[in-house]
Amino acid sequence: MKNPLYILLSFFLLTSCVSQKKQSLMQNILTLKNSYCQPPESYDYEYNLPSKNSDSILYANRDLKPYFKDQSILILNALSSLDEAKAIVDLKKNPSPNSQLEILTLKSQIDGKVNIALTELSSVTAEFDCEGERVEQMARYVDNLNQSRNNKLIIASIVTGAVSSVVGGIASNNSWKDGSQIAGGVLGAGFGLATLSPRGRKTEFYHHRNILRDIWTENLKDKNFPPFIWYMYTEKKFSPVAGKSMLENIKSRWLQYQFDDKKELADQSVIFSDGGKYYSEELHNRVQMLNQMQSITRTINQSINYLLLDLDRMLYKN
Repeated sequence: MKNPLYILLSFFLLTSCVSQKKQSLMQNILTLKNSYCQPPESYDYEYNLPSKNSDSILYANRDLKPYFKDQSILILNALSSLDEAKAIVDLKKNPSPNSQLEILTLKSQIDGKVNIALTELSSVTAEFDCEGERVEQMARYVDNLNQSRNNKLIIASIVTGAVSSVVGGIASNNSWKDGSQIAGGVLGAGFGLATLSPRGRKTEFYHHRNILRDIWTENLKDKNFPPFIWYMYTEKKFSPVAGKSMLENIKSRWLQYQFDDKKELADQSVIFSDGGKYYSEELHNRVQMLNQMQSITRTINQSINYLLLDLDRMLYKN
C-alpha cells in the first residue's frame, strides 16, 4: 500500500499545477479584454482630404490621360503629385541630360509619397490583423466555456434520468413512482432545453479605439485612419461596385449578413461601441468584419501598383 504522505503530496502538487494553469489562463483572458493592437502613439495627420469631385479633377488634368489611367490620376491628386507628373511630361519634350536628371528627381519625389502611402496601408492592415486575432482568441475562449457548460448540462440530464429510473424502479408506492418519473422528466427536459440556449455565455471585451465604428458611421472624428486611405475607402472610382464606395459596399454587406437588414439593431450593436458584454456570435461577427476590412485595404495596393506601372511607361514612352 502506498504511503499516505506520498499520496497527499501528489494531490497537492496536482492541484497546484491546475491552479497555476487556471491562473495563467485567466491572466491571458484579462490581457485580451483590452486592446493591445492600437499604435503606441497617435500620429497627428493633416486631415486635408482630397476633393471628392473626381470628374472635375479628371477633366482639369485631361492632358495626363495619354499617360495615366483615371484611377492613377486620382491617386496622384490624392498624393499631391500632379505637378510633378505634369513637369515630367514637359521635360520629356527636351531630352537633354539636365532634363533627364530633373525627371529622375521628380520621379523620386513621387516615389517617396507612394512609399509613405504604402507604409500607411501596411500599418492599417496590421492593425486589422492584430485586432482580428485578439477577437478570435476571445471567441474561442467563450466557445470553450459554452461547450463545457453544455457538456455539464448533458451529463446532469443523463444522471437525472438514471436516478429517476432507479427511484421509480425501487419505489413500492405508485404515487412515489409516478412522482419521481415526472420530476425526473421535468428536470431532464430543463437541462436539455438549457443546452439549446441560442447565445450561451457572455464575456467582457473592450475596444475604445474602435476602427470598425469609423467605418460604420463613415466618420473620421477619431482620426484612426490616414487621410489617403480614408479617401481610397470613400472615393467611388476605386470600388468594384458601380455607384458605391468601398465603405458603402462593405456596410451594405454587413447590414445584410451580420444584422439581417436591421439598421437599428446594427446601430445599437456592441460591435460599434467602446465594447462591453459580448456573446460568442458577436465576437465571431466582429472577426469576420475585421478580416473583410483587412482584405479590402490590401486591394488598394493594386491601384497603387497600376499607378507605378503607368509612371514607368510614361518615362520610357517616346
